[in-house]
Amino acid sequence: MRSVVNPSAGKMLLVLAAMLGAAPLGAQAADAPDPHAHHRRSMESMKRATRSLADYKLPSVSLVRDDGKTVSLPEELDDGKPVVLNFVFTTCSTICPVMSQVFSSLQAKLGGELERARAHMVSISIDPEQDTPPRLAAYAKKFHAGPQWHHYTGSAQASIAVQRAFAAYRGDKMDHTPVTFLRAAPGRPWVRIDGFASADELAAEFRDLVAAH
Repeated sequence: MRSVVNPSAGKMLLVLAAMLGAAPLGAQAADAPDPHAHHRRSMESMKRATRSLADYKLPSVSLVRDDGKTVSLPEELDDGKPVVLNFVFTTCSTICPVMSQVFSSLQAKLGGELERARAHMVSISIDPEQDTPPRLAAYAKKFHAGPQWHHYTGSAQASIAVQRAFAAYRGDKMDHTPVTFLRAAPGRPWVRIDGFASADELAAEFRDLVAAH
């Protein structure tokens, strides 16, 4: 595993801190519970993104896309197109908006409309009981998702199965951490990036994967 050079990580962490309404760490009263403690730990521990390779296998589950269509996840993603994937939930007010904004910026860096159409951008809800297709569609609109970027929900069992397949299941949505997965094509290894990678970094990783395929 190697570190991803991330000069914009500090800027993203400042955005995240502002979203949390964060005072300097340690400034909170000692006896006051911190509802964002897990996110503050993520901010401290994820200042540099790390990259690794893994052979994840897509589970045979059905998910519901933000347009209301039920799809088989393997059939949806194993059509030869490169994939960029993350896990979010719509009521998250800290990590998810940052990751979704990065995906929003990434769209423009993938090229024009025809180039973007050759890729899958995938955001899978880790709170499927709350994240209905209409709610995901509204969330996607908020972040200006293009036609190549879909959000998915489904049963709790299906969501957990996908999270487990990517070694991203943490048992509680409030314990999630920022992680992004990229794959050039079916049968190729997945690149796993733990931490806050910038849109420029993801675009460079994406281009490298496609060029090497």
